[in-house]
Amino acid sequence: MEAVVPKLPLFNFLNPNSTAVRRFSCSSSSLSPSVLVSADSKSVSLGHITRPDFPILHQEVNGKKLVYLDNAATSQKPVAVIKALQNYYEAYNSNVHRGIHYLSAKATDEYELARKKVAAFINASDSREIVFTRNATEGINLVAYSWGLTNLKPGDEIILTIAEHHSAIVPWQLVSQKTGAILKFLNLNDDEIPDLDKLKEMLSRKTKLVVTHHVSNTLASVLPIEEIVHWAHDVGAKVLVDACQSVPHMVVDVQGLDADFLVASSHKMCGPTGIGFLYGKSDLLSAMPPFLGGGEMISDVFLDHSTYAEPPSRFEAGTPAIGEAIGLGAAIDYLSAIGMQRIHEYEIELATYLYENLLSVPNVRIYGPKPSENVHRAALCSFNVENIHPTDVATILDQQHGVAIRSGHHCAQPLHRYLGVNASARASLYFYNTKGDVDDFIQALNETVNFFDMFR
Repeated sequence: MEAVVPKLPLFNFLNPNSTAVRRFSCSSSSLSPSVLVSADSKSVSLGHITRPDFPILHQEVNGKKLVYLDNAATSQKPVAVIKALQNYYEAYNSNVHRGIHYLSAKATDEYELARKKVAAFINASDSREIVFTRNATEGINLVAYSWGLTNLKPGDEIILTIAEHHSAIVPWQLVSQKTGAILKFLNLNDDEIPDLDKLKEMLSRKTKLVVTHHVSNTLASVLPIEEIVHWAHDVGAKVLVDACQSVPHMVVDVQGLDADFLVASSHKMCGPTGIGFLYGKSDLLSAMPPFLGGGEMISDVFLDHSTYAEPPSRFEAGTPAIGEAIGLGAAIDYLSAIGMQRIHEYEIELATYLYENLLSVPNVRIYGPKPSENVHRAALCSFNVENIHPTDVATILDQQHGVAIRSGHHCAQPLHRYLGVNASARASLYFYNTKGDVDDFIQALNETVNFFDMFR
C-alpha cells in the first residue's frame, strides 16, 4: 500500500476554562505542592488538574480537538516555563559570568540557580557535577570524546543494549574506530527486555563501560540501574545512563543509582529545547580533558598553550543557552511542586490503561513487556497494526481525528531490525494526559483500521 500523502494541519485555538487557568497557572516563584491539590483532587485526575497550565493543548487540529500523545519525542511547556523565558529576555537579558553590571549579575545568578535546581532534582551531591549541554546527545558525545578517547585502549570492551537510542550508539562507534575498543551488544530476552542474565555473563575485566537506557523509548521497559551499576563496578567498569525517558517521569536519585554518568534532556521534562545536562561524578569530571575549546572553559590562555577551568566550566565553552537553562529551572520548580512520585504513580495507572485498551484493537502487536504485578511499563506503547504502515496510521489519526502520535524507528533502528520490522507507531503519555485522551486515541485508531480495511 502506498503511504498516505499528508496535508498541513489547520489550527484553531479553543478557550480553556478560564477559572481553571487562573486557578492552576502559576509562576515559578510561587509554586508549591499545595497549588495542585484541591478539595476534589481525589475524584479528579492529575491530568485534569494540570491540563489548564498547558495552553497548547487547548486547540483544534484539522477541525478536531487536539489529543497530544507524542510526549516521548517532546513534552509541552506550562505557562510558568513560558513566562520564565519571557521574563529573562524582557527583564535581564545579558551574558553570564564575568560581567559586573546588574543585568549580567542577575542572569548569572539565575543561570547558576538553575544548575543547583538540576542537582537537587536528581540528588547530585554537588551542583558542580552538572554540566549544561545542548541536549542529552551532546552529553553522551562529551563523555565519548573526553573520557572515552582518554581512557579506552585497543581490546577494551563497551557493552550497550540493542535497544539504545542512536545517540547512545553512534558516538561509541566513532570512538571505537579511533581507539580500537570493541562494542558488544546485549539482546532482548523472551519478554522483550534487555537480557540482564546475559549481561552478567558478558561483563569481564575487559569491560570498561556499560551504556544503557533507564527507560526504553520503544519497549517501555524500566531497567534496574542500581543492579547494573553494581555488576559493572564489580569488574571495574563505568556506567553511562541515558535517563531521557526516566528523569521526566519518576524520582531519579543519582547517588542511589551510583551511576558514573547520566544524561537527560530539558525538552522532555516540560523545559525548553536546546538544553540538556550531563551528570558526572566529581572525580571523573575533574580528570577529563575539555570537549570543546573557546571562551569560558579556560583558566589562562597563552600563545602556545592554555590551562583549563574546573568542571563544570571546563565543558561549557562559549555563551551557553542562558534563557533555556532558566526555563529548565522553572520546569523543575513546576514538576517538583506536583511531586515526581505523584507523577510516577499516576503514569503507572495511565500506562496500564493504555496497554490494555490498545490490545482491544484488532491485529495490533505491542512491543515490550506485558505489564504485571512485578513489571511496570512506562506510559508509552510502540505498536504495529497488521498490514498497515505505521506512517499511514499516524497520518490518518492526525488528519481525520486530531490525534498526534509518532511513527518511524524512534532513533532505534537496530532494535526495530531485531524485532523484524522497519518502523512502528508510538503513543506516549505524560502527566497532563487523561484516560479520556486514551479513549479518544483508541476510538480513532479503530476507525483508522476500519478505513484501511475498506481497501482490502
